[in-house]
Amino acid sequence: MALRLVQANFKARDDAALGRFWAEALGWVSHSSPGATSVVPVGFVWTDPDAPVCVDVIAVPDPETVKYRAHIELATTSAAHQAELVARLKELGATPADVGQGDVPWTVLADSEGNVFCVLEPREMYRDTGPIAAVVVDCADPRAMARFWGEAMDWTLHEVTDDRALLRSAKDVGPYLEFLRTPHLHDLSHRVHLDVVPYRGDGQAAEVARLQTLGATPADVGQGNFPWVVLADPEGNEFCVLAPA
Repeated sequence: MALRLVQANFKARDDAALGRFWAEALGWVSHSSPGATSVVPVGFVWTDPDAPVCVDVIAVPDPETVKYRAHIELATTSAAHQAELVARLKELGATPADVGQGDVPWTVLADSEGNVFCVLEPREMYRDTGPIAAVVVDCADPRAMARFWGEAMDWTLHEVTDDRALLRSAKDVGPYLEFLRTPHLHDLSHRVHLDVVPYRGDGQAAEVARLQTLGATPADVGQGNFPWVVLADPEGNEFCVLAPA
């Protein structure tokens, strides 16, 4: 039994507009329904076990009050590509963001609704991830988070220190999942969380029970009567367990 990371979930006032931004940013397409917009590659098949991690945008009345500790990082293939991508993102409505990063080789931006993300300088390890290099989760204990999420998703641990842990699909496809030790977590308000889904043949209820034995706890974010289950990981980050297709 294991789970598949299927999407980074954004909260927004205007899900369709933010979905269009990310579709343009990633070179993907967006599909909107009332209150929700999915951003996926052309030809995306939801049930494909090797499908890439996508973006889902959900409309909420006031996303400023929704606090999550995750962001995404975009991959580039050269210095010229990084500069071109940053320029294009600014044309789409992104703005420079200062999160105390100092003099670093990557560029920190905020999307059209203020969600912070990074455009990385070229890195060999991200050459085959696709446009999303990594989903980064701020945390207090990267080692503990790597243990929980590694068991939850059966991903491979590529690096672990007191400051950072890196996981990736056992098939070495798609983005990395990075846990970054971050002080003052209560001061952060990134409006992104993770959505996972059981593989076909595995039940949602059984996976939810298994996650709770690993240290997850039920979470109430006002979700109401929906087919997904909201849990919190051992550091309190909410995530959703979707029903398998």
